[in-house]
Amino acid sequence: MMLNVKDLHVRYGSVEAIKGVSLEISEGEIIAVIGNNGAGKTTTMATIMGLITASTGEILFSNGDAQVDIRKMPAHKVANMGISMVPEGRQILSKLTVRENLEIGGYLRKDKDGIFADIARLYLLFPVLKEREKQRGGTLSGGEQQMLAIARSLMSNPRLLLMDEPSWGLAPLIVERLFEVIREINDDKTTIMLNEQNAGKALEVSHRGYVLATGRIVLEGTSKSLIKNDTVIKAYLGG
Repeated sequence: MMLNVKDLHVRYGSVEAIKGVSLEISEGEIIAVIGNNGAGKTTTMATIMGLITASTGEILFSNGDAQVDIRKMPAHKVANMGISMVPEGRQILSKLTVRENLEIGGYLRKDKDGIFADIARLYLLFPVLKEREKQRGGTLSGGEQQMLAIARSLMSNPRLLLMDEPSWGLAPLIVERLFEVIREINDDKTTIMLNEQNAGKALEVSHRGYVLATGRIVLEGTSKSLIKNDTVIKAYLGG
């Protein structure tokens, strides 16, 4: 098991936002977490990344033969463990060029040759970024910025990639390409946790899924089973 979240609770003051969430991710999987706005998807992911500290629970991440509880680790140490996050809203550095954004994505690395090789590899995955290499990030389209945000996160060579609402605000044709890219990243041996309001696309691309509502997991199973589930169809697939 690569990641094992056990009975996670997160509070904002007196409000309990996450109420005992438990989920597992095995190496090589794509896991979809679906749910409406306010369900707790982003809070759960940010807590795994170390951006929010949980009140109670465990976040166990495999480190060789052992599992390490990363619940109280700061985000930079979580990143050092091999977890990277594509945040909601992209959050690229708009005044820096595409190339500079990518170089910052690899700031924890000390292998300069590897950094150059990975930038070249990512330009093959995202040809538009090669074309825009010297442009400032803020001049890119929404879809191009999302591709840059993903590429920047991949620069740390993560074992686990967390993606928070990657299709948010994108045109349908760009969304199609985005989910093709997610498959390609997974085919390249990167495990992915995917938060998505676009439940149909998320379940198409993933192996298993969890449905989150008001801070609790209310359904889980294979993506093939969830996409046929009446509750999921009615609540999230427009059935």
